[in-house]
Amino acid sequence: MVDAKGKAAIWDMDGTLVDTAELHFQAWEAVCREHGRDFTRADFAATFGRRNPEIIHTLFGERFNSEQSAALGDRKEEAYRAAAAAAGIVLLPGARALLDDLHHAGFVQAIGSSAPRANLELILRLTGVARFFDALIGSEDTQRGKPDPQVFLVAAERVGVPPARCVVFEDAVAGVQAARAGGMKCVAVRFVGHHADSALRQAGADLVVESLEQVSARTVANLLG
Repeated sequence: MVDAKGKAAIWDMDGTLVDTAELHFQAWEAVCREHGRDFTRADFAATFGRRNPEIIHTLFGERFNSEQSAALGDRKEEAYRAAAAAAGIVLLPGARALLDDLHHAGFVQAIGSSAPRANLELILRLTGVARFFDALIGSEDTQRGKPDPQVFLVAAERVGVPPARCVVFEDAVAGVQAARAGGMKCVAVRFVGHHADSALRQAGADLVVESLEQVSARTVANLLG
């Protein structure tokens, strides 16, 4: 029997539960084009998983003030949500089974993402898994993006579980670094292939898997001892 009392699983969203990277890329590409700037795959790789204010500063420097930056970010996210709703979103292999396994084992679960709350709510609605999560932490709940651990620490606080009793699911180097900086264990998932196994291990992942199909509630409980 799995002992999950007082333990939490905190999930990154994009690239971990779902793969919406191409929709994000297309939305950023369109917004940048409107403002006379190309948006390349290299730009995307360098900014993926970060908060919009940080991405916009990286892309445009000091060109926009805070209000203009917020408006630009909102425009990008509206384009992304429209595309996601039109295309439909499915969970990555093994995600639904693992969410259910963790739930029945007694784990508390939360989302800890750099994305706006509206994006997270849309994805959970489209995939039908909102019922598994006791807290939803998005960009509105933080001031600092990954690799700062703030998003995961806020998630742990919201569900009332100490960081040392939390396991984070991530797909990105910055997310793994954030989990480790927050004093949490981390499972890195390589299914979308944004980062090499070696890079994720070097960032501090306790376990690197090719797919969530390789993970069970017992796997997660064993990481916490």
